[in-house]
Amino acid sequence: MARRQTPDVSTRPVDDLGDVVERPADVHGFAERTMLADTAVGRVGIETEWFVVDGHSPDRPVAPERTRAALGGLDPDLPGGSRITFEPGGQFELSGPPLALPAAMRAMSADLTAVRLRLADDGLLLAGLGADPLRTPRRLLTHSRYAAMEEFFQTGGFPAGPVMMCSTAALQVNLEAGPKAGWDDRWWLAHTLGPVLVAMFASSPVLAGRPTGRVSSRQGVWSDIDSTRTRPVAAAGEPPTPGGPAEQWARYLLDARLMLVRDGDGRHIPVLDGSTFGDWVAGAGPVRRRPTLDDLSYHASTVFPPVRPRGWLELRYVDAQSAALWPVAVTVTAALLDDPLAADTARDACAGVAGQWAEAAALGLAQPDLRRAALRCVMAVVEAAARLGLSPAQTAAVADFADTFVRRGRCPADAALAAWRTGGATAVLMDATTCVDVPQPS
Repeated sequence: MARRQTPDVSTRPVDDLGDVVERPADVHGFAERTMLADTAVGRVGIETEWFVVDGHSPDRPVAPERTRAALGGLDPDLPGGSRITFEPGGQFELSGPPLALPAAMRAMSADLTAVRLRLADDGLLLAGLGADPLRTPRRLLTHSRYAAMEEFFQTGGFPAGPVMMCSTAALQVNLEAGPKAGWDDRWWLAHTLGPVLVAMFASSPVLAGRPTGRVSSRQGVWSDIDSTRTRPVAAAGEPPTPGGPAEQWARYLLDARLMLVRDGDGRHIPVLDGSTFGDWVAGAGPVRRRPTLDDLSYHASTVFPPVRPRGWLELRYVDAQSAALWPVAVTVTAALLDDPLAADTARDACAGVAGQWAEAAALGLAQPDLRRAALRCVMAVVEAAARLGLSPAQTAAVADFADTFVRRGRCPADAALAAWRTGGATAVLMDATTCVDVPQPS
């Protein structure tokens, strides 16, 4: 949705994007060339999303224009180099530069501190939750793309679509694809980890004023919209395909419904007839002309699977976290894929719960199998801390998270529910604005 600043990896040259896509084989070729890049592992791109809250009137939405005005000319001068963007409901996003894990977390922490200080002068706060617990969905950005997206969801029978656009927030972790020889395994592991990380860091049990019955309402909302663009690319138990991840990605792009097409004036037109990109390639699309590689590239930006390949691995499945917990969530996610020993543990621990996305969103770590897998994973990260260059304080933060939450079968959503029981949805939102000193790597 918003522009992303992610690991700066290069892909092999793509043909002229004006070239016509004439057959499914062209989509497969596009996937091969652009999906993943042969790189070393180690750099991490962190994207944090936040709900902006008026401390005096927390029930009122905060327009992006007000947030921008409060920030003044801060964006180009953020000390850690993050880029500021907004989501349709006014959610505030910081996209950090790709760096080694300790440096990436230092940079994001510095930028968040700078932003918070500037926003506080205007009475604004940042709340770290996977779903807005108080305010109803309202689109605040008027861009043509977002208007067309909203029409696509509303007309297409996906009422959760506008909720996704305006009332959810995620912590996105972007990791290098790694050496080509290991792509199959790394791709599979990124998907297999998903349910465990969803359960471990679920933070969104309340949406629009009431509990939803899910610890991750954000994950539930994303699962409730058009499944052709939000289901995992690699399904649990799916046998390896001869073409590997690229074969899966090409098939996903062909089977996904078209959401938008762009006309010659740069406007975005919603596609409401249910046609897929594969239909368009076959000559039965929404417009008479044949699709081009530029159309295909844009189509790929409108699908939102939990793991999206963009030359790197874009892990999109973790709820937004509080000021205290986002570094823990980033550390755990990155370590379980980038540290070889931790990855070995995660591969074994999570195999039995692969594909349990719905259970993770509904129950979190109250589900015994997910809890056991999560505990093995988080303890493997503690053991990997020195190899990752984490400070003793940040290592202790991960260990404390294991003791406070994982061992007890709890997740951040349990704290949010406790706040709701004592003070309602307003208390949940305001509690999520609490800013604490976060241990940082040396």
